[in-house]
Amino acid sequence: QVQLVESGGRSVQTGGSLTLSCRASGCCSSSSVMGWFRQAPGKEREFVALIRWRGGSEFYADSVKGRFTISKYNGKNLVDLHMSSLKPEDTAVYYCAVGSTYDRDRRAYNYWGQGTQVTVAS
Repeated sequence: QVQLVESGGRSVQTGGSLTLSCRASGCCSSSSVMGWFRQAPGKEREFVALIRWRGGSEFYADSVKGRFTISKYNGKNLVDLHMSSLKPEDTAVYYCAVGSTYDRDRRAYNYWGQGTQVTVAS
C-alpha cells in the first residue's frame, strides 16, 4: 500500500524560506515520478515541480522556477521541496504525489499525500 506523508508546512514571512518533505512507503520503482502540487483556497490544484524517482530530470512551474528546488535523496524514500523567496501567492496546501508518467498534469499521478499548509504572510 502506497503512503505519502508530507511535513514541514508552517507560516513564514514574505521573502523567507521553507523546506517541505515527502516520505513515501510502499513504492516506488525507478520509473516512478514524484511531483509536488499546491492548492490555494478557491483555486484548482496546480503543478509545482517534479523529479524522477531515480533522481534527475527536475521540472518546475514557471511561477516557482529559480525559487524552488526539488530533491530526491538516493537510497531514501524522501523527496524535498526547498522553497525560497516566498511570496504571499505561494500560500496553499502543498501535496506530494507519485505517478508513472513524466507529466505535470495532476491526472497522471495515482497516489497523493494529505497535504501540508504553507502560509506566507505579507
